Amino acid sequence: MSNTRTPRSTKAATASWLALDMQLCFALYSTSLAMTKLYKPLLAPLGLTYPQYLVMLVLWEQDGQPVNAIGERLTLDSGTLTPLLKRLEAAGLVQRLRDAADERRVLVQLTAEGRTLKGQAESIPKQVLCAMDCQLDEISSLTRRLKALRDNIAQAAA
Repeated sequence: MSNTRTPRSTKAATASWLALDMQLCFALYSTSLAMTKLYKPLLAPLGLTYPQYLVMLVLWEQDGQPVNAIGERLTLDSGTLTPLLKRLEAAGLVQRLRDAADERRVLVQLTAEGRTLKGQAESIPKQVLCAMDCQLDEISSLTRRLKALRDNIAQAAA
């Protein structure tokens, strides 16, 4: 006669994987919330929200990008990105222009004020690094691992 009941140790192990603190998704989610909370007072003097800061980072790396390239880089759809760009434009930090070579494309360029803001933002990564109480090599390693994880998840979802 076979025993169809699951041994207690297996049930306990399975149940422990359903504990909130065992969930990688929750660790990532709560860390993301904590990170956004950390950035909020650092970005307030710049007049930026965290998502706006991410757009500015992309443009500080390479100015004059098409909207869709910014969206791809930040993994944001146009429904999320367009309002962000409109607010940045209203703040005088960026301008949206039709591409002369292809009228269907909209390019986003920094204004003089947007370029100047980069100098004010340069201290933010150092402040974040100090708050995380980690060494630069630890952060670099963690960033690489998270990017690989993100890419694996995206590939599995596709």
